[in-house]
Amino acid sequence: MSRSSSNQSRTRRARWSSPGSTILYTPAEILTLTPIRESVEKRAYLPDLRDVFLCHAWDDRKGSAKELHDILESNGVSVWFSEKDVLLGSSLLREIDKGLAKSRVGIVLVTPSFLDRVKGEGIADKELSALLARDLLVPIVHNTTFDALREVSPLLGSRSGLSTSEESMSNVAAKLVELVTPESV
Repeated sequence: MSRSSSNQSRTRRARWSSPGSTILYTPAEILTLTPIRESVEKRAYLPDLRDVFLCHAWDDRKGSAKELHDILESNGVSVWFSEKDVLLGSSLLREIDKGLAKSRVGIVLVTPSFLDRVKGEGIADKELSALLARDLLVPIVHNTTFDALREVSPLLGSRSGLSTSEESMSNVAAKLVELVTPESV
């Protein structure tokens, strides 16, 4: 049996999956995402919260970050995304701070550009620090590896998350949609 067919045979629906859901999770994903889902459930009825804060590298704002944002929003997930939520002339750091405070969960889109930005201690690094402190984040590894992430951010790299290396961005986004959708709470 190949590794991928072995992994597929161990996948299952999550407890938060709707009855008709076809989305399957590995045991590691369920273990990782269950505490996040529990937090979503506790915070579901707080007013004026976005479902997700999307932390990403500036270089990814028109590529993979926008792709993930668009998929999530098209599936009814409210996303704090700096490209649409920070108005010209406003303080970027203050708007990010407000966005972090008003989001149920943080997604960190880890790409090669993100790893470079975190090394340079830019804004992505500040967002990451705030998300790590809240313990409400899901790393999404895209076009890189968790090993590369651990070299730059051992704290974030020590967390399991989702990866586009074995699934498409659309499939990863579908898992996030199911994870954070308040209606299924």
